[in-house]
Amino acid sequence: MKKNSGLIIPLAVALCFVSCTKGFEEKNQDPYAITKIDAGLLFTGAERGMNVGNWDGEQTIVQQYMNAYNSGATAGFNFNEDVDGYNTPRWSVYTDVIKSLAQIISLVKDDPASRNLYNMVQIWKAFAFMTLVDTYGDVPYSDAGKGYLGQINYPKYDKMTDIYADLYNELKTATADLSASNEYVTSDLFFGGATSSTPALITAQIAQWKKIGYSLLLRLGMRYSKIDAVKAASIVQEAFAGGVILSNNDNVVVKLYNTAVPNNFSNTQRNVTPRFYYLAEPFVNQLKSTGDPRLKYVGASYAEPNSITSARDTTTANQYGFPVGYDQVTVLNYPGYRGTKGQGQNYTQLNYDVVANTVTPAFFITNSQTQLLLAEAKFRGWITGGSTTKQYYEAGVRAALDEWNLFPGTFSPAISDAEKNNYLLQPAIAYSDAKALELINTQYWIECFTNGAEGFANWRRSGFPVLQPNKYNNNLNGGFVRRMAYPNEELSKNADNYNTAVTSMGGDGLTQRVFWDKP
Repeated sequence: MKKNSGLIIPLAVALCFVSCTKGFEEKNQDPYAITKIDAGLLFTGAERGMNVGNWDGEQTIVQQYMNAYNSGATAGFNFNEDVDGYNTPRWSVYTDVIKSLAQIISLVKDDPASRNLYNMVQIWKAFAFMTLVDTYGDVPYSDAGKGYLGQINYPKYDKMTDIYADLYNELKTATADLSASNEYVTSDLFFGGATSSTPALITAQIAQWKKIGYSLLLRLGMRYSKIDAVKAASIVQEAFAGGVILSNNDNVVVKLYNTAVPNNFSNTQRNVTPRFYYLAEPFVNQLKSTGDPRLKYVGASYAEPNSITSARDTTTANQYGFPVGYDQVTVLNYPGYRGTKGQGQNYTQLNYDVVANTVTPAFFITNSQTQLLLAEAKFRGWITGGSTTKQYYEAGVRAALDEWNLFPGTFSPAISDAEKNNYLLQPAIAYSDAKALELINTQYWIECFTNGAEGFANWRRSGFPVLQPNKYNNNLNGGFVRRMAYPNEELSKNADNYNTAVTSMGGDGLTQRVFWDKP
């Protein structure tokens, strides 16, 4: 009995432990914790989250827009200054979009039921990395997005030439691998959305994403035009043969903005001292001198420049761009200075009812861009078959004018057929072989007014329109901004890899060139 009594307490404790811990794991889980990541939801966010830039960025560099006031904190590309706050926004493509896409790939790469989603992600990732390389040069690529997935907290920077070479392969592989035999991706913000799939829906979605892939391949090929015409022609022909975007119905555009989910692109201009912001003189002069029907939607003259709800005038004859290379003080010496008005300057601002509205759509890859690139490729003899250079050019212009049907505050149609026809007959717009490259790429410049990254890239690639350097100071040695500098945070957090990249590129200034931007 003595022996048995000695076992009573341990036995009781053991029984209590078993009883008390039964269900312990289930009871101590947070019912609100995320236990499974929805790859589709991440994809929607990565599509919507692609950064279209900010007015003070690329549009200022290519002289379409500017902040006319130098108050210290507002000094950036408008005054040839290397300011972190204006270099940083585009880096969000890396910190936000790329990391989400890397997470999706880790979730679905081995899932045969997510094959189309995987390939769409690869195409969108290629678009994101093209944007990053075009903006900065060398960037983290092979190590990108692997902080959590691979514990790589200090990613190395890959050489931009190597990244482009890999993007070529990724685009070809992913686009070819898309199949109507695989799944419908309902989470696709651009061409998904249906709650149940049918063979017809899958076929249509895949056809559209193949066009996205080949259109990006066309864009990538054209980037080589200055440095390797043979390579450019080869890639362009591949893209053309594959089938690119040739209809506005296939535009890659976010058009679901509303009061609950606004387009925040123009938040600063709308809400923080509107009187600081104006369209630039070269841009207004281009639109005004050619009777461009887009000017009334792009710009407006306000009775009080600091109030976007004040009376406005969109009459073409009354629009004037603020001169490049001047601020609110030095402009007093500008010949033909128009003076002040209210609290601001007597110059054209953004049209806040249309192009800078809170529900303005965000365009990423368009029919107009593709048609204009095909026009140049045709002119250079890089594609056979299809339309003539003139036909591609005019189709690109018409497609750009038709985009305004999606903007708030426009008429229906926004630009009539008669207006389109008349515009294309203007002496400075009508196609001619003698001015083909200038005509095509000037229209590309206008088309990309709300897509700064692509506008800046194609302007550097093509050299058109011909702009005069901003001579506010000599910070750029009389030249232009050719890239954005890396965010300062990279130097503080990833110094070794940052310094390696800077050494490779010959500096981290605004005048270094990305590899395809040959002088």
